[in-house]
Amino acid sequence: MSIRLGEVRQVGYVVRDIERAMQTWVDMGVGPWFYAAEVPVEDFLYKGVPSDLQMSVALANSGHLQLELIQQRNDAPSLYRDFLQTGGEGAHHISYWTEAFDEQREALLARGYTVGHSGNIGVEGRFIYFVNEQLPGTIIELSEVSGFKGEFFKAIAEAAVDWDGTDPIRR
Repeated sequence: MSIRLGEVRQVGYVVRDIERAMQTWVDMGVGPWFYAAEVPVEDFLYKGVPSDLQMSVALANSGHLQLELIQQRNDAPSLYRDFLQTGGEGAHHISYWTEAFDEQREALLARGYTVGHSGNIGVEGRFIYFVNEQLPGTIIELSEVSGFKGEFFKAIAEAAVDWDGTDPIRR
């Protein structure tokens, strides 16, 4: 049984200094960045155990691909913390966006993927990060994009189309 997740829609980067990372991307012509200093994550679980994740996120598009910058603001257990503890910053995960979240989650679980962490950002904003021993070092995010989150992601992509470099970081 194959899994049809569609296109990779996002590459997520874990960084220690999100302000510096946004500026580096702006200097390369990527923007505008939509920045949330405190993302209200609900029901966050790390390997099935509740964790008090606190993070900042910035989003921008480069063509059809969304870039996500994530800075964890505390030492709560998460895949982001684990990644930083290995000494690295950089590309952390790829994300598939879906309106069939439950169906695709079950398909990935049936294929032997395990949940690294998961949570919810607002209504219809569930996300889940999968790991698989068959793809070491690869994290796949499944992100629900129904409702507001999907509309917000569309607005970010549209803002990048004719961006002239003004107002590069939108808080």
